[in-house]
Amino acid sequence: MTDLKKTPMPVQDPETRRKNFNEVALGYGEEEAVAEANRCLSCKNAPCVSGCPVGIPISEFIRKIKERKFDEAYEIVSSVSSLPAVCGRVCPQETQCEMQCVRGKKGEPVAIGRLERFLADRRREEKLVAPVPKNGKRVAVVGSGPSGLTCAGDLARKGYDVTVFEALHLAGGVLVYGIPEFRLPKAIVQREIDALEAFGVKIETNVVIGKTLTVDELFEQGFSAVFLGSGAGLPNFMGIEGESLNGVYSANEFLTRSNLMKAYREGSETPIMKGGKVAVVGGGNVAMDAARTALRLGAEKVFLVYRRSMEELPARKEEVEHAAEEGIEFRLLCNPVKILGYEEKSDRKFGFVRGMECVKMALGEKDASGRRRPEPVPGSEFVLDVDTVIMAIGTSPNPLLKNTTEGLATDRRGGIVVDERGLTSRKNVYAGGDAVTGAATVISAMGAGKSAAKAIDEALSKEKNR
Repeated sequence: MTDLKKTPMPVQDPETRRKNFNEVALGYGEEEAVAEANRCLSCKNAPCVSGCPVGIPISEFIRKIKERKFDEAYEIVSSVSSLPAVCGRVCPQETQCEMQCVRGKKGEPVAIGRLERFLADRRREEKLVAPVPKNGKRVAVVGSGPSGLTCAGDLARKGYDVTVFEALHLAGGVLVYGIPEFRLPKAIVQREIDALEAFGVKIETNVVIGKTLTVDELFEQGFSAVFLGSGAGLPNFMGIEGESLNGVYSANEFLTRSNLMKAYREGSETPIMKGGKVAVVGGGNVAMDAARTALRLGAEKVFLVYRRSMEELPARKEEVEHAAEEGIEFRLLCNPVKILGYEEKSDRKFGFVRGMECVKMALGEKDASGRRRPEPVPGSEFVLDVDTVIMAIGTSPNPLLKNTTEGLATDRRGGIVVDERGLTSRKNVYAGGDAVTGAATVISAMGAGKSAAKAIDEALSKEKNR
């Protein structure tokens, strides 16, 4: 049967796209979207919704696509999600909504993310909505990433006067500094932000909460509640010899230089390593983004070094497939033990990377995560000839907020401690997203922002009614 598989989505040819930063996946047209929507079984209880952290009524919007009522379908999605064009591109649907899809039990699940993207892209030129009347309460949102923007959008729809404070010079958080143009065009992110601003959300950039202003000073300025969505921008390293050499980056720095500081543009003055051989350490979406970015910046060879096997690789299946098509070489069951540099002071490359010593791994018993634990194979060391090493092994929350906000409880990883509503140890201070969990997905951060917005509204409504 033809409906056992998803309707194919047009993509750039691998040989072409590996040399440019244009979007790889080109999206559905109307006929492709309707064909894919018709694969949906319109389940009565729609188990797919249980896999969506923000609770989009999936079967309802797909039913409207079947009927070619595209505007109505978009209204259903946008009434719940503040960032539909973003989610349709970067959410790990295969482990969330699509994993619950009944159609997936016999064939491939319905391409829910592709359909969401289709609706959002179709409405690119939509008239921006007017803000709702204000209710007299002001809320400060720290960080303009997915959790902050979602929280801000939901509160603005309820009449709150919302101001978002962003540390960088451009709003969007990880959506603009972390995710490459070829996966999420920045014009798409800006359009979503423009829609929120048209709805009444104010955004102040170049404001570092904890330095420019403190959380306590926000309350002194008249804000009734504060949401901390500051993300997890502190990169993790392995602690191995050679990590301080020139040519060793955190993925965070490498992607920020390329994405936010536009190092990928011809003639850009932003310094970044281009060309040569590159090793990216890690197996998540960030590792894939860094590897594919390095390739587009002119690397002659890119190795992705991951200590487990392909089955355990946590990156989205689509991103792994695209990386392989583009020529990224996967060095699986390998782990770095040392980064090697040029040691002769007379050498003009003194202090720069010349290679990475690795050890082969074998999978042993399962660990606490349920995955088989990788263990070094004695005597299997080898050297990978590389000029650049990018560490993509996770990030942690920046300690600035913890250090400048008295009474704000954090866990051993530096994540802000919250209850089920997103409330921190401080009254009327809420938090969500990577600042709480450490590096996670865009949609889970959005879910946290949505939950916190609901809790803030309930709390401030009670205060008003007293």
